[in-house]
Amino acid sequence: MSALRSLLFNIAFFGWTALLCIGGIPLLAASAGWIVAGQRLWAWGVIGLLRLLIGTDYQVSGRENLPDGPFVIAAKHQSAWETIIFFLLIDRPAYVLKKELLAIPLYGWYARRGGHIAVDRKAGAKALRLLLEDSRRAIADGMVPVIFPQGTRTAPGTHLPYQPGIAALYRGLDLPVVPVALNSGLFWGRRAFRKRPGTIKLEFLPAIPPGMDRAGFMAGLETAIEQATDRLVAEGLSPEA
Repeated sequence: MSALRSLLFNIAFFGWTALLCIGGIPLLAASAGWIVAGQRLWAWGVIGLLRLLIGTDYQVSGRENLPDGPFVIAAKHQSAWETIIFFLLIDRPAYVLKKELLAIPLYGWYARRGGHIAVDRKAGAKALRLLLEDSRRAIADGMVPVIFPQGTRTAPGTHLPYQPGIAALYRGLDLPVVPVALNSGLFWGRRAFRKRPGTIKLEFLPAIPPGMDRAGFMAGLETAIEQATDRLVAEGLSPEA
């Protein structure tokens, strides 16, 4: 039954995505606000399909930790789910993504038009400089940069090093950074066909204020995210979850 549900979800997911990508082409000529609205509609549909067809819901805690002014989100990355959910949790997220994704027809057009931040990971120091410039532009436009500091999806229980991009944003933007922990990989695994029913948990952790030295910031960020993620993964694996 889970395989059938997953098949139905995958068909519905790609169908819904194709429908909005094609139907939304006229929005490319409109203001960026219309693109954001379209992305939010797409995310609402995907999350709704996941709930309806798989039985996977989500729970968010720690919203009180979101600062009133500009800030940056640094989130754990276990699944495609968190590349979707921030469209529903933040008014105008600006995802930091791989430059190669901009070459994907339609998807790349919407990502560029929607103000998301593309990074050429082969460009070294230049990539960090452009990341900072584009993030400043996004913040000036009222957006919230969302970065996955490990740079790639990591399975629950896997710990990969944190990349220098988040340190560059922290020091260059002089803004609070909100760590985010989650356990989405338990339910929507990396490159996994089958999806699992249950409740994905996402937690906004206390913001790290600006002004710390690089080493202290990176250590504090990694400790906060990894410890909270391990806790959420353990809760997700509990028979009572």
